[in-house]
Amino acid sequence: MATKKAASTKKKAPVKASTSSAAKTTVKTVKTVSVSASQSGLSSHIVTSLRSAKLMRALAAEFIGTFLLAGVIIAGQGQPIFVLFALVGIVLLVGAISGAHVNPAITIGAWATRRIGWLRAVGYIVVQFLGAAVAYLVFSAFIGGAAPVSEEAQQFSQAAGPTLFAAADVTAEALAGKEWYIFFAELLGASILGLAYASATRTVDRLTGAFTIGLGIFVALMITVTVAGYVAASAILNPAVAFALQAYQPDVLAYAIYALAPIIGGVLGFVVHDLVRTKEVI
Repeated sequence: MATKKAASTKKKAPVKASTSSAAKTTVKTVKTVSVSASQSGLSSHIVTSLRSAKLMRALAAEFIGTFLLAGVIIAGQGQPIFVLFALVGIVLLVGAISGAHVNPAITIGAWATRRIGWLRAVGYIVVQFLGAAVAYLVFSAFIGGAAPVSEEAQQFSQAAGPTLFAAADVTAEALAGKEWYIFFAELLGASILGLAYASATRTVDRLTGAFTIGLGIFVALMITVTVAGYVAASAILNPAVAFALQAYQPDVLAYAIYALAPIIGGVLGFVVHDLVRTKEVI
C-alpha cells in the first residue's frame, strides 16, 4: 500500500506543475489581450473623434474666429476697444459651436481644468495657429499690392508706405534687462482673460457670456498695454496672434514672453476661478 501511495504521489506532481504553468500562461495572455484592447480602444477613440462632424465644425469655428481676431488686431493695431468689440462679435458668431477660445492659452487653461478633452485641445491649438498665420498672409498680400509711394510723398510724410502692424522688439538688447516686466505683464493679463472665460462658461445667456469675455480682454489689455508701454514693448496675450504680429524672434526670450507667460496666466485664471467660485449666491 505504501508503494502504491508513493507512486500515485509521484504521478500527481507533474500535473500540479503543468497546472501552474498553464495558469501563468493564461495570466500573461489576459494581460497581453487587455493591453492590446486598451491600445485598440484609444486608437478607435481618436479615429472616431476625428471623424466626428461636431469636432470638425468646432475646429472650423476656431479657425475662423482666430483669423478674424488676428485680422482685427492687425488692422486696429492692438487697440483694446477694437479687440473688445471684435471678441464679443466672435463669441456670438462661433461661441455656440466651439466656445470661441481663439487663444491657445485659453484652450490649455480649459484643458487643465478638465473642461475639454486633450484631443479637442490639440486640435484647437493647431487651427488657432493656422488661423492667425492665414490672417498674416492675407494682410501681407494686401500690403504687397499697395501702390508705391513717391519720393516726394515720402519726404513729406516721412513714411515709406503702408506697413503691417507688428509687435515691438523684445530681444535682450532691446529690453536691456527689463524682460521680466513684460513677462509678468503678459502673465497677469492672460490670468485676467482666463478668469473672464472661466466665468463666462458658467453663464447661460450667450450675450452675457460674450460681453463677459469682451470686457475681460479689454481690462486685461488696458493693464498689460500700459505696463508694457513703460518698457517699450507690446501686449498680445495670445500665443497664436503673436505669430501673426511677428513677435517670435530668434531670441528664445520672445517665446518665453509671448507663449509661455500667457499659457501660465491662462491656466492660473481658470484655476483661480474654480477655487473662489461658490455654488450658492450669498
